[in-house]
Amino acid sequence: MSREFTYRGYTISQLMGMPMDEFIRLLPSRQRRSLLRGLTPEQRSLFERIRKAKTSSSKGKKIVIRTHCRDMIILPEMVGLTISVHNGKEFTPVEILPEMIGRYLGEFAITCGKVTHGAPGLKATRSSMFVPLK
Repeated sequence: MSREFTYRGYTISQLMGMPMDEFIRLLPSRQRRSLLRGLTPEQRSLFERIRKAKTSSSKGKKIVIRTHCRDMIILPEMVGLTISVHNGKEFTPVEILPEMIGRYLGEFAITCGKVTHGAPGLKATRSSMFVPLK
């Protein structure tokens, strides 16, 4: 038996039908303040592309949206879409789940990877002097 997702006591269908002002009141303070100040032009264009993709996905097309806008807050309208978020080097596909509501897109596209070093080079340091050459 799987439990139905709720955000602050509201189901996903209730969140989708809720007016934006009412939903904004449910968010944590940083996200609430950001949305109350209004969307930036980049966020606004992303939001328009999301709405367009939502209507075409209902017709059966699967659209992936690419964006550099990492500071966009995930809203209930975005659930179910795949958004490719730029991490500074490439676009990382992010499948938007209901559990991500209220978080930022950039949180799901990690900007720094794990560093794996190879063998030390020739005369790298005194301690690596006796590493056999290949």
